[in-house]
Amino acid sequence: MTNETMHQQQKPNPQTPKIIIGMASCGLGAGARSVLKSVVHELEKQKLEADILSTGCIGMCAHEVLVDVIFPGRTRVTYGNVKTTMVPQILEEHIGKGEAVKKFGIAQMYLDDKTVIPYEGLPFFDEMEMNKGQKKYILRNCGYIDPDSIDEYIARGGYAALEKVLKAMTPKAVIDEISKSGLRGRGGGGFPTGEKWASCAKYAADEKFVLCNADEGDPGAFMDRSLLEGDPHAVLEGMIIAGYAIHATSGYIYVRAEYPLAVKRLKHTIEEAKKRGFLGQNILKSGYSLEIYIKEGAGAFVCGESTALQNSIEGKRGMPRTRPPQSVEAGLWDKPTCLNNVETFANVPFIINKGADWYFKIGTEHSKGTKIFSLTGKIKNAGLVEVPMGTTIRQIVFDMGGGIPKKRKFKAVQIGGPSGGSLPESLLDSPIDYESLVGAGAMMGSGSFVVVDDTTCMVEMARFFMNFCANESCGKCPPCRIGTTLMLDILTRITLGQGEEKDMEVLEQMSDEIKVMSLCGLGQSAPNPVKSTLRYFRDEYVAHIRDKTCPTATCVALHKYEVTPEKCTKCQACIRNCPVKAISGSTTEAAVINKEKCIKCNLCYEKCNFLAIK
Repeated sequence: MTNETMHQQQKPNPQTPKIIIGMASCGLGAGARSVLKSVVHELEKQKLEADILSTGCIGMCAHEVLVDVIFPGRTRVTYGNVKTTMVPQILEEHIGKGEAVKKFGIAQMYLDDKTVIPYEGLPFFDEMEMNKGQKKYILRNCGYIDPDSIDEYIARGGYAALEKVLKAMTPKAVIDEISKSGLRGRGGGGFPTGEKWASCAKYAADEKFVLCNADEGDPGAFMDRSLLEGDPHAVLEGMIIAGYAIHATSGYIYVRAEYPLAVKRLKHTIEEAKKRGFLGQNILKSGYSLEIYIKEGAGAFVCGESTALQNSIEGKRGMPRTRPPQSVEAGLWDKPTCLNNVETFANVPFIINKGADWYFKIGTEHSKGTKIFSLTGKIKNAGLVEVPMGTTIRQIVFDMGGGIPKKRKFKAVQIGGPSGGSLPESLLDSPIDYESLVGAGAMMGSGSFVVVDDTTCMVEMARFFMNFCANESCGKCPPCRIGTTLMLDILTRITLGQGEEKDMEVLEQMSDEIKVMSLCGLGQSAPNPVKSTLRYFRDEYVAHIRDKTCPTATCVALHKYEVTPEKCTKCQACIRNCPVKAISGSTTEAAVINKEKCIKCNLCYEKCNFLAIK
C-alpha cells in the first residue's frame, strides 16, 4: 500500500490535528507526493498523531505545494511552496506544540466554526492579494473537501439540489428555473443553457443523451480539469439534474485521456454516486433512471466541438457534422442530445439550491453569474480565479494576478485561447462579459487568460496560435484546412523577415473569409488572434515587414548581433563558442562579428559576461 492510498483510508477524528495536502495536478507537479511521504515519515519519527487528508486545487497554483494544518480550536493555516525540508519544523511546532510556523504560513481562514482562535501575525485567506474580489461559488468546495469522499460533498450540501429536483420539481420547472437564472454555456459561445435544455426536451424519443464536454484543449486552460479533480460530484450532480430535465436515458462525460487524475476521480465519483442511489436505476426512488459513462478522448482540439465530440463517442473520426439538424434534435446516434461543458453543469446545483432570482443578481445585464479563469503567462499569481461577470481585465491582472513579474510592463492578454484575441493595455478597464469581449475582438472561450509582457512579440504570438489551429484542423472543410495553413505560412514569412507590404491586407481578407466559410467553430474563430493583433499591434507587423526588425528581439531571424568595442574585454569567449567561426579578434583587438557568416544562434550573447554584445 502506498502512502498516497494509505492516507485516503484514514477516518478523521475531530479532536485530532489535520494535515491537508493539495493533491491536484498542480500540487502533484510541484512535488506533493514527496511532501506527503515526508509528512508520513516525520509523524512517525516525531511520534505525533494527525489525520492526513487530500484535497483538490484551491486556485493558488503559484504557491503549490500547499499544505494546510487544522489544530483543534484554531483557524486553518495554509503553508505555501512547501518543500520536504520544511516539513519537520511545521510538524514539530504546529502539530506538536500548536503554534503556526509564521515564516512558512501564507494565510489562515475560519471554516464553519467562527469561535476558534486565530493566529496573530498571519493574514486571513480573503485578505490575500489573489483572493480579494473573488466570489467562489463554483469553486466553493475545491481545496476544502476530499474529492474522493462523497460524505464530505454531502456534508457541504451536496446532492441536496438533486433531491429537491426529483422530489419537488417537474422537468419543465427545472428548465424554467435554469432559464430564469440567465445561465449561459461556459464552454465558449455563451448559448443560454435553459433554452438549449428546452429545445432538447421537446423532442420525444426512446433514447436521449446528456453529454458533458470535458475536452479542455485551449493552451493555458485548466479550469475544467481543476473542477473535475477538486469537486467532481458537483459536475455529476448538475449533469444528472440536466438529464432529468430533458428526459435523458444515458449520459457521457467526454474527457481527454491527458487528464488521468480527473478520469480516475470521475470513475470513483460515478461508483460512489451509484452506491448511494444518486445515479443508476430509480434514482432516490423517484422513478427516474440515468446511466453515465466516461469516454476518454485522444486529445484532438476539434473534439471540443459538439458534433465532432459525438462522432468520437460513436467510434468515428472526430470531425464536425453539417447542421441542421441540431444536436438537440438528432445528435449522438441520431438521438436528441444535450451537451454542456464542465463549468456549466457545476453551476446547476448551486442555482437550484440558492434560487434563480439570487443567481440572476450576479453579473451584468446579459451575462449572469461568475466565471472561472485560469491565469497563466507573465503573471505573478498564476492559478484559478472565480469572479462575477463584469469584473474588469485590470482587476484580474493586477488586483488578483498581482501584476507582471520582474517589473516588466503589461502588454496584452489573450482571452479565450486560439478562439480568442489579444487585448492591449488600453482595454484594461473593459468589463469581462460575453458581449464586451466579442466587441473588443476576443471571446470568453472556456476561460484561458494568458498575460504577456513587453518582451513578447505579438506577431510571433499570432503565429503560435495559428500554428496550433492549423495543426488541430480536422481537414474536413477547405477554408479551415487550407486557409489556416496559408495564413500560417504568411505569418512565418513575416517573422523570418521575408514579409511583404500586401501581407497585412491578405491576412485580414483571409480572416474574414475563413470566419464566414468554415464549417465549425474551430475554423470560424481561428483567425481571431491574427485579427486582434493586426487591430491593436499593427505597428509590430509594420516593423517586421518594412524595417525587418522585431521590436522585442523575439524573432531570431531578424536579430542583428554587434560588438560594442569599448565594452569588449578581449577575453575571446565569444570567439571560442561561435560554432561557425563568424567572430574574429585577438587579445589585443576587440571582437568583430561577420554578419554574413552569423547564423544567429545567440551563443555569443549568452557567453559574454561583460554585456559587450548587443
